[in-house]
Amino acid sequence: MTGRPEFLFPLFGALEGLDGIGPKTAKNLAALDVETPRDLLFLLPQSGIDRRLRRSVRDVLPPHVATVEVEIGNHIPPRQRGRPYRVIVQDAEQEFQLVFFHARGEYLASLLPSGQRRIVSGRVEVRDSIYQMAHPDLVLKPDEVDTLPEFEPVYPLTAGITQKVLQRAIASSLSRAPDVAEWIDAQQLARAGWPTWREALQSAHAPAGTADLSTETPARQRLAYDEFLAHQLTLALARARRRRSAGAQTRGDGSRVQPVLAALPYKPTTAQTRAIAEISADMAAEHKMNRLLQGDVGSGKTLVALVALLTAVEAGGQGALMAPTEILARQHMEGLAPLAAEAGVTLELLTGRDKGSERQRKLAALADGSIKILVGTHALFQRDVQFADLRLAIIDEQHRFGVSQRMALGEKGAHADILVMTATPIPRSLALSQYGDMDVSLLDEKPPGRQPVTTSLASTERLDEIVARLQQAIDEGRQAYWVCPLVEESETVALTAAQSRFEQLRAVLGADRVGLVHGQLAPADKDAAMARFVAGDTRVLVATTVIEVGVNVPDATIMVIEGAESFGLAQLHQLRGRVGRGSGASTCLLLYEPPLGEVAERRLKLMRDSDDGFRISEEDLAIRGAGDVIGTAQSGLPRFRIADLERQADLMAIAQSDARKLLHDDPGLTSARGKAARVLLWLMEQDKAIRLIHVG
Repeated sequence: MTGRPEFLFPLFGALEGLDGIGPKTAKNLAALDVETPRDLLFLLPQSGIDRRLRRSVRDVLPPHVATVEVEIGNHIPPRQRGRPYRVIVQDAEQEFQLVFFHARGEYLASLLPSGQRRIVSGRVEVRDSIYQMAHPDLVLKPDEVDTLPEFEPVYPLTAGITQKVLQRAIASSLSRAPDVAEWIDAQQLARAGWPTWREALQSAHAPAGTADLSTETPARQRLAYDEFLAHQLTLALARARRRRSAGAQTRGDGSRVQPVLAALPYKPTTAQTRAIAEISADMAAEHKMNRLLQGDVGSGKTLVALVALLTAVEAGGQGALMAPTEILARQHMEGLAPLAAEAGVTLELLTGRDKGSERQRKLAALADGSIKILVGTHALFQRDVQFADLRLAIIDEQHRFGVSQRMALGEKGAHADILVMTATPIPRSLALSQYGDMDVSLLDEKPPGRQPVTTSLASTERLDEIVARLQQAIDEGRQAYWVCPLVEESETVALTAAQSRFEQLRAVLGADRVGLVHGQLAPADKDAAMARFVAGDTRVLVATTVIEVGVNVPDATIMVIEGAESFGLAQLHQLRGRVGRGSGASTCLLLYEPPLGEVAERRLKLMRDSDDGFRISEEDLAIRGAGDVIGTAQSGLPRFRIADLERQADLMAIAQSDARKLLHDDPGLTSARGKAARVLLWLMEQDKAIRLIHVG
C-alpha cells in the first residue's frame, strides 16, 4: 500500500463538503487546527451542559443552567433605549423573568406567546432576589421535548464559530468515519475493555454526563492510545531501520580503559558499571547504537562517556563529544583531559573560535586520524570537518539539539554509534515520547564523595542579612554563585537586574571580589570572568542565565538563586547541582519575592525537601505541563490532540512495548494487524513513518 487507502479519502477531503460549512467557516476553523473532516473527529468536547428537564429553576444552584417548562405571562418592553426587554414566566414553583437585550418585540411575541407553554433552557441567575434567565439557549414547544439532549457537549470555539455550527459539522464528519480493521493488540483491547475505533469516536462525542468527559473513560483512553501507538510505531520504525543499517562493530581490548579505572580514587557505582556494560555491548553489536544516557546532576556521566570514547579508540577509531555551548565544551575538555592522559590519548577542542591556520591544523589531524577524541560545539557539524574513522558521537544535553542535528552528526561517520547524554532528569512519559526511538541507560546513584547540598528558602526582605552572611563566608575562604532572576520579557531587563546586583555586592564585599557574566558579554570577556572565578581571584560570581553557570568549580559551595519563584524546578535543580562538587559542605539559598503564590510555594518547598532529580521532574511535569518542562520552543514534543502526556504516561509505556513487539514479529507490517496498523499511521498523518516501512 503505497498511498493513503481510498476508504479514508472522505476524512481528508475539504471541510466545505460537510453539513453547514462554507468557505468562510472553513477558514475560521483553521484557528482550531481543523483543516479536514478527520481533524473534527479528534476535536473532542471539553465540557458539557446538563439540559435535563427540571420542575423549577429552584432545583439548581444559581448561576447554573436550568431547563424548565413554563407558562408565559406578560411582556414588558423597555421604557427607554438600551434597557432590556423582559418576559414574565412561571414554572411549577417559581415566577421568574426572561431577559433580552437589543430584542425585537414582534420576534419575541411570536417566539413566546403570552398564555402558552414553552420549554426554556439557559443560565439562571438571581439579581435582587429575582430569578432571571438572560437570552435562553433554547425555546421549544412542549411536544418538541424529545429533541432536547439531556447532556449537551461543549466544544472549544474560535471567532466566527458557534457550538451549533461545530456540532453539525462533527455529526457530518462522524457519518463519514469508516469501520476499520483493529490495530490494537487483541489481549490489550480485552484487558482494557475498550470499544472499537468508530464506537470510541461516537461515544466521545456523545457524553451522557460530566463523568464521560474524563480521560479515564474507555472511549477516550482508546483514542489516546491510538495516538500514542501511532507515535511509538513511527519511532520504532526509525529504530528498526537504524538497527538494519550496519554499524561498525567496535570492540575494545581494555588497554586504554583499564588504566583510567585503576587511577580513579573511588570505585564506579553499580549504575555506572551497568551503563558502561550496556554501551559496550551496543558498540560491539552489528547495528548502530542509538542510546540515551540519562543521569541526574553529579551522577558521574563524564566517566561513562570517557570509557565509551576510549573503547572507540581501542578499536582503532575516533570519538567526538559535542556540547551546546563553548563554556560546557571547555568544561568537558578540562574534566576529561587528566583522565585521558592516564590512557595516553590526546584530546582536542574545536569551537567556532578556531580560525585560520590553527583550525586547518586541527582539521588535518582529524582527517589523518592523529586526533583520537574531539570535543566541541556545533562547529563539529560543519562541512569541512572530516574524520578518518568516526566510531562514536556523544551529544551532551540533547534537548538543545534537534533530532535532525543528531542525525547530521551521525552521518559524519557512516557507521557511527550515537550516545546522547542529558543531565535533565526527564519524566518517563516525556522520555518515551521524545526518545522513544532510543535505548536508555539510567544513572540513578550518586558517586561516593558527592556532598549533599542543604537548601533553604528566604524572602528578599532579608537581603541585608543574607549579604552579611555571604561576607562572612567569603572571609572564611568560600566561593559563591549569585544567579539573578530570569526575566522573560527581555534580556535587557535581566541585565539591569544583574548589573545593579553586581554593583551592590561589590560595594559591600569589595570591588575585586565580585565578577559578572551575562549573555551580552563578548565570549572572550565571559571566559575571562569565568577563569578569574575558577582561579579563586573573584569570590562571588553574579550571573544571569542558567547555561553560563555550567562550569565546575569545586571550591564554590554557596548558590544564591534570586527570584527563585520564576525558575522551573528542573532549572533550580540544575543550578543547585553546580555546588556540592568539592569536599566542603554546600548550601543553596532560594530567594523569593513575597507573597508567594500557591504553586510557587509548592515548587520551592519540594526543592528544599528533595534532591532526587527524577522525583523533582515528575512533580515539575504535574505542575507545569509537558511543553514547559522541556521548553516548548525546542522540545520537539509530538502534539497530541486527545492524549494527555502528563496523565496517561502509563498508556505511552504500553504503546512503546507493543509497537516494538509488533515490528519485531512483523517488520514489513504485512499481517492482518500490520495492515491495520498502516491504516492507523495514515489516519494519524504519519506519512514519514510509512516511508520507513521495510518491505521484503
